[in-house]
Amino acid sequence: MPELSQQQCQRDASLLDDSEIDALMQELHGDWRLEDNNRAITRRFRFDNYYQTVAFINAAVQIAHKQDHHPDISFGYNQCVVRYSTHSVGGLSLNDFICAAKIDLINAL
Repeated sequence: MPELSQQQCQRDASLLDDSEIDALMQELHGDWRLEDNNRAITRRFRFDNYYQTVAFINAAVQIAHKQDHHPDISFGYNQCVVRYSTHSVGGLSLNDFICAAKIDLINAL
């Protein structure tokens, strides 16, 4: 199976069980955290200034648009929090991890 960041989100997402979630968490390269009893993953990103924060968010929005899978994003001057959960399945799906891995790539630039 290709690396998460190389995969594409699928419309027929299904709810992951705890063992699948644990395995996929090991594949992420950032400080992603499980929340809401394994129903969401979040990560806080920090930047030097507002411009860098907004530029990162704009790149994340492009990923969301291309994958048709949209995170909740909250932000301030030099930080933002990205939260993924698949509302249609009531928790985490593979799509959440694919998008998280893609976001990790833009953060590494």
